[in-house]
Order: sequence, then C-alpha cells, then structure tokens
Amino acid sequence: MKIGAWSLPNNVFVAPMAGVTDRPFRQLCKKLGAGYAVSEMAASNPQLWQTVKSSRRLNHDGEIDPVAVQIAGADPAMMAQAAVFNIGKGARIIDINMGCPVKKVCHVAAGSALLRHEDLVARILDAVVQACLPHGVPVTLKTRTGWSREDRNALRIGQIAQNAGIAALTLHGRTREDLYLGEAEYDTIRAVKASLTIPVVANGDIDTPEKAKHVLAYTGADAVMIGRAAQGRPWIFREIAHFLQTGEHLAAPTWNEMRELLLAHLADHYAFYGELSGVRTARKHIGWYVEGLAGGRAFADQINRLETTAEQAAAVDRWFSAQSDVLPHTGLPNCDNLTQDVTHQQAA
Repeated sequence: MKIGAWSLPNNVFVAPMAGVTDRPFRQLCKKLGAGYAVSEMAASNPQLWQTVKSSRRLNHDGEIDPVAVQIAGADPAMMAQAAVFNIGKGARIIDINMGCPVKKVCHVAAGSALLRHEDLVARILDAVVQACLPHGVPVTLKTRTGWSREDRNALRIGQIAQNAGIAALTLHGRTREDLYLGEAEYDTIRAVKASLTIPVVANGDIDTPEKAKHVLAYTGADAVMIGRAAQGRPWIFREIAHFLQTGEHLAAPTWNEMRELLLAHLADHYAFYGELSGVRTARKHIGWYVEGLAGGRAFADQINRLETTAEQAAAVDRWFSAQSDVLPHTGLPNCDNLTQDVTHQQAA
C-alpha cells in the first residue's frame, strides 16, 4: 500500500477521531501494528491555530512517519493555507475531511455537508492539491457515500477527487444522514473502487480480523480503516494485520500485557496533556479499556472520581494486578462478543 511516495508497512489504518486520535493514541496504535494513522481534525481557520487545542494537535514530536494531518473547512483558499501551514509543522500527508457528520461541522458547510456542493468539493480539492504539490506532499480525502440515502454521490465525488490529483480516497460506508447508526454498507465502496485507479480505503464497522478480510475481498479496497473498534483495544491492528497475512489469529493480550499497555498509554497521555487535562481526558480511555470486563463498570465509576494522574495510574495498576491474581488466564475475552454498555460519542 502506497500513498504518494510513502510505502506503508501494511494496509490496516487508524481512522481520525475527534478527541481520540491524539498523538499518544496514534503512537500506541502504530506500535501495535497500525500501518498508518491520521490525526484529529485540524481547523483551517488561522484564528484558531494558536489555541491550546490546536497547539496540541500540531504537536507531532516523536511520531512515526508519515505524519498525516486531517484538515477541515469550506473555503478553498483557507484550506490551501492550512495545508501549507501544517506541512511546516511536520505533516507529510494532508487529509481532507469531507465525512464528519456532526452538526457543529456541517452547520459551517464543512465535513460531509460539502457533499451537497460538488462544485465546491472540486475547488477545495484542487486548491489543496496544488498548494501541496511544490512540497511533494500527497493529499488524501476521507468522505461518506453521500449526504443522504436518496443521494449517494460517492461515485461522482471519487471521480472529482481522482481528477484533482487526490492520492487516495477513504470511504465510510454510511451517508451523512445515517450518522453512526445502523450498519455500514459496502456496495458503494465496491462500486467506487471499481471506477477509480487511485487507492481506496474502506471504513465503517470493521471490528474483527474476519470482518476486515471480508470487506477487503468484497469491495476490492486497498486498505481498511479502523475507528471505534480501536477504542480501548489498540491491539486490534496487530490482530487484523496478522490475520490478513497468515490467516491465523494472534492470542489476545494477557491481563499483565493489557496493564502494561494501559499504563504506558497513560504515562504518554499525562505528559502530553499535563495534570489537569490529562486526568480528565484519560477517563474515557480507561473506561474503554475496561468496558465489558467483569467489574469494569464499577472500576470506571471509581476512576471518574479520582482527581490526580498519580491516583488514576495507581488505581489502574492495582485493579489489573488484582484481576491477574484473582483470575489468571492467558488472554482477555473477545470484546466483540461482549455487551457494549457505553455509547461511544466519537467515531470514525
């Protein structure tokens, strides 16, 4: 799998998720087998570039190349400016968001709202590609099958993207109207892949190695992109990559390995966000790790009451150590077969 001049180690990617795919999470996923990861959505408005949130999203220190930054907006010139600005901050691939379905993005005619304006789509893609060309930086596009089920225009959008010089297209198998409800459909992805020569990445409801293999075979896509299924389960990337290569399943992580992974994730997370933001933003990650495990809900409630990073990390250490002592086993249960008790608010 290649994006521009970049050869990627495999075709199992991390989806950009607001509030989730920060630098610590992307680094962890890459270490656990992801071939590629795209950053959280970065604003194209220059007035927002100096905020604390934007400053963190522009921090790529120590990240494994290629660093891919997603930008969002509706003004072609501003999007082009944002692309060049992020290249200066270390971006090696620029990704354009035309898939986000949330209201605050669509209300400013960005994200998936752009699918209703194909002429504007063309102008944005052309402006960003031309701005990145002198820097040798490829541009990718992430979008949905259409604005609504009655108007699935992904085939036309895909052709516009290819004509503009987009290096790869990621397609989520839902319309904007669908949000994250129901099941993703792959017929549209299959049709788009058949009509284009650029790489196509399939996204939506890919949560097991078997599902990844099926989607790749059915759609003919060049890669799969994993979103919600990686929350609290970052080892899914090595599981899928290994299965696609060998047809065999990796053993699930042991309690001790999961403990070590989570503690390492938290240490990086705390260093990145600082004490106050670190303890608060880590709560959702810890909740996702223990979701569906015996006693996990009660432990997550306990975590939500702790006010310091030291208390939080110590509680995680004690809880997982106790699980290992009480119920030693070689692997964790398959989370795909567990009842999902927590509604995810951020998704691919």
